Amino acid sequence: MLIKIYSENPNTKELSKVVNVLQDGGLVIYPTDTMYAIGCDALNVRAVERICKIKGVNPDKSNLSIICYDLSNISEYAKVSNTVFKLIRDYLPGPFTFILPAGSGLPKIYRNRKEVGIRMPDSRIIHEICHELGRPVLTMSVFYDEDEPEYSTDPELIYEKYDGEVDLIIDGGYGDTEGSTVVNCTVEPFEIVRQGKGVIEL
Repeated sequence: MLIKIYSENPNTKELSKVVNVLQDGGLVIYPTDTMYAIGCDALNVRAVERICKIKGVNPDKSNLSIICYDLSNISEYAKVSNTVFKLIRDYLPGPFTFILPAGSGLPKIYRNRKEVGIRMPDSRIIHEICHELGRPVLTMSVFYDEDEPEYSTDPELIYEKYDGEVDLIIDGGYGDTEGSTVVNCTVEPFEIVRQGKGVIEL
């Protein structure tokens, strides 16, 4: 299913369709402030495993990332020190992934690695979805191929590629080709693991 949602003024009825799919354990592709991403209810382990299979990710060896609705929500799923809180407060929402120690509010599939990536994209669509769902959303960027970048930026081509693998795709306009900047906050000093769209001073 492909549905159009306008980022400036998301339609409540359409957002509810997305939330219903997530509540039922479905997979959704949605726009962020960087690339289009594939996600599910982050606390639904079977749905998380489906995404890992599609992306070829071993959750025992790779950090998983979740999107939280707001800063206060993050502490339910990750351990946030005062220093980390001051940092993320200055840069979220925005095109960043902060790697933090995983909290006890997450299923074991995250805690095997003892770390979790935290995202709060500056994107109203996924922000509203997380708010209505009342739970974090697992997030992984769709595949990016330099030879065919349009298959990760054009919603209709993304639909053509992923229809049958996911349950719903949101057309929120053209996406970006650059991922988020990843910052590891489990080490001192904090370090940039991947430089992406976000610019940060540590």
